[in-house]
This record gives sequence, C-alpha cells and structure tokens, in this order.
Amino acid sequence: MIANDDELDHEKAAGMTDGTTDLQALAAEAYIYGYPMVLNLDEVDRASRKGIGSVPPAPFNEFSHGGKPADPQDQSAGADADDGTVCSLAQLDLSGGALLLTVPDTEGRYYVLQFVDAWTNNFAYVGRRATGTGEASYLLTPPGWDEEVPLGATRIAVPTEVATIVGRWACTGPDDVAAVRALQEDTLLEPYWTASGELHGLPTHTYVPDGEPEILFYEKLRARMAAFPPAQPDLAYQQRFAPLGLLDAQSPYAPPEPELAEALRAGFAAGKEQVEQAPAPGAGTQQNGWRLTYHSFDYNADHFEVGTLKDPQWVCADREMGRMLRATSAHTALWGKHGYEAAYAQAWDDGDGRPLEGAQSYTLRFEKPPPVDAFWSVTMYGLPDPGPKPDPDRHLVADPAERHSIGDRTPGLNYDDDGSLTLLLQPQRPADDKTAANWLPTPEGRFRPVLRMYTPRAAIFDGTYELPPIRRA
Repeated sequence: MIANDDELDHEKAAGMTDGTTDLQALAAEAYIYGYPMVLNLDEVDRASRKGIGSVPPAPFNEFSHGGKPADPQDQSAGADADDGTVCSLAQLDLSGGALLLTVPDTEGRYYVLQFVDAWTNNFAYVGRRATGTGEASYLLTPPGWDEEVPLGATRIAVPTEVATIVGRWACTGPDDVAAVRALQEDTLLEPYWTASGELHGLPTHTYVPDGEPEILFYEKLRARMAAFPPAQPDLAYQQRFAPLGLLDAQSPYAPPEPELAEALRAGFAAGKEQVEQAPAPGAGTQQNGWRLTYHSFDYNADHFEVGTLKDPQWVCADREMGRMLRATSAHTALWGKHGYEAAYAQAWDDGDGRPLEGAQSYTLRFEKPPPVDAFWSVTMYGLPDPGPKPDPDRHLVADPAERHSIGDRTPGLNYDDDGSLTLLLQPQRPADDKTAANWLPTPEGRFRPVLRMYTPRAAIFDGTYELPPIRRA
C-alpha cells in the first residue's frame, strides 16, 4: 500500500524512517507529554486517600477543608505553601452525572475556587475576581452532557470526568480562622438529581511484576489517556505514540517486549531529565532580580469556562511549547493559578545579581505598593540545595517569631511619609520597634522570597509598574 502525504508526515513526525522507529526518543516525548497528567492524578488519588498538608482526605465529590493557614510543617502538592490563605480541596468524579456546587456570600472577602482538569488545564474560576462574592450556584457537567441547566444555576462544562477544585480563602491570621471555616462549611457539592451515583474513579492499571517505576509510568499514562481524552488537537497528536503501545486497549507492559522495555526505560530517564533541567517558568523573564512566573499556566488553549480569559495574552498558541510549559509547571507548581488570578514573582538573587544569603541584611523598598484588587504578600522560603538552579524548598521557613510572610494585611506596617514602604529582610529582629514592624525573618544560608499579588491590575503585566529590587542593607 502506498502511503498518502498525511501518513508520510505522521511517520516523519513520529520519528519513523525506513520502517524503523526511534522508540527511545518517542518514549522521552511521551514522558514530557504525559508527566503532568500522571503526576496530577497521582496527587488526586493521594488527596482522596491520605490528604495533603493540612487538608484531610475526603472521598470524591466532597470538599475537604484545611483548618488553618499553612505552617512550616505543611506538605503541598507541588506549589509553595501559603500562610495568607486557607485551602480547600475537592476531587471530582462526574462519571455518575452532574454535580451542583453552591457557594456562600463571602461579603467581599477574597476567595477563589480554581477548576483543574485531568490534564492540569485551569478551565474555570469561581470567586471574587471571576464571579463576585455573592451566593451562587453552578452546575458542573461531565463531557457529553446535554440536559437542561436548572434555573438560577450557571453551567461549568468539565472537560474530563475526573477534575479538581482548589479553593483559597483569604485569612488574616488565627483570629480569622473561625470566619473562614464558616464559609467553607457553607460551600457545598451535591449530585444533581439526574445523576446515577455510579462512579468510575481513576482507571485501574496493570502493576508490573517487578515494580519498575519506569514501566508503571507508561502503563498509568496508557490507562489514563483512554479514560480522560484531551481536546481534539491533542487526540490527533497522541497517535504518534502508537508504536509505544500507549493506544492499546490492553496493556502491552505486563511484561513488555525486551526492545520496548529498554526504550521505555531510556525514554523515561531522558524525558525526566529534560523536564527537570528545563528552565523554570519565568526564568527568562526577570525584573530587577525577580523571576516573573505570570505566564506559567498559559498552556490551556482549548477549554474556557466561567472566569477564564480567552485572550492571546494568556494563551500559549504554540502547542509544542505549551506541552513543555505544562510539564515544567507541573514539576514546579502543580495546581498553580493563571497570572491574572494571582501573579507570582520569586527571587534567588538581589538586585545586583548576588545570591540572597541569610548572613546579610536586605531592604525591599516599594515606592508604591503593588497594584492589586485583593491583597499582596512576600513569603519566605529556604533553598537547601546549592547550585546555579537550586531545588526550591516549598515549606515556609520556621522562625521563633512565627513570622513567615509580610504584606498589606500585616498589622502595624510603617509607611514612610511619601507613602513608600520599606521591608527589612534579615535573620535578627531589629531592635527598633518601628523597623521590626516591617521585618521579614530570613533563614540561615540561601533563601527565596516569593511575592504574591492576588487579583493583580493591568499595570503589573504591561510594565507600567515595576517590582523593586532587593538591596543589601
């Protein structure tokens, strides 16, 4: 049979020449493509069975709420711990039908419910920026759903049967926790009346007899690709992985043929190295020593529901670039939000390019506070691993003062007469009480502050507002 032009192009794209396939390169490509979903659904499973950080476990289609802001002992799903908010999680399984979500009136308090599909697309937002703070109802519908939406509810079409809601509630400290808890308890998920209640859950997969994690990864990817189809452009892209057995209805990995097993092991290692060694999102976009991660989650180019912005500024049109961005973002900050919901910047170096070190004292002077419609904060994290690209410590830095962050909601901040604000970053508490009010403790060794700006204004992104450098005092 003579191949047509489309088939020849597909073979070329898949690495096929003269009837042979570079399986190792293809396996590395499949790793980069599939890593975000495999990691994500592993975390979904962990959250439902064991919980994450301060958020206890809960079965699918039930909310689980953190009872306090994060502290240095909390483990996160990949993103940095944040002590300025209280977290809620819900793992969704819509295989049994639609779900009705009800949110309370928060009376102006900032909150966000972020919707993440199986492929880590942020496809919807509910909360102060996106939908306001009044009481509201939303019907969460599975793929292929075509029934009537009840009066008074807004439909959110969920792209995959399994998805995640990540909730963040603004909290000013221990005295504010009870008010947040009351709002959490009034945030409800319940089956819609037409739902059958029969849930598929996560797909089962064949566990390789000798427990090889490399082979298990591709088995998970095979089973989950079939259970949670992506958008049409990615469905077409997936065809290139047929030589690896990733499109097979039955597992070819228990055990795989020796040649395939060798290719999968080598491809897993190569793909993993590419993801881990790729520049972190924002590494190439810097401002006065800050690495700007505003566009780390722009890889969603297909699903735009309530609260998302289908604007070229926030959509990565290059799908190949988007696949690597998806992988590196999952590796560094799984379940992170679009920059227009919360803009993050982080610094490894001061404004003169020297590494930030706990033995030094630093100042961070804001001539004008960051322009936001919600709130901003600077949070302190350590850097345990030295080197040009240290692995971030995602835990809050423990300190005797239990002062892990500072921002516009910190009581007693002292502003200068001209309206500017100077923060002091150093290990020891300043002797002067006025200066101590603006103090953020630093750990021994190297450290990494993260500036969070919730509901940032356009000036953050168009260059009208520049983040100030961190200077040695």
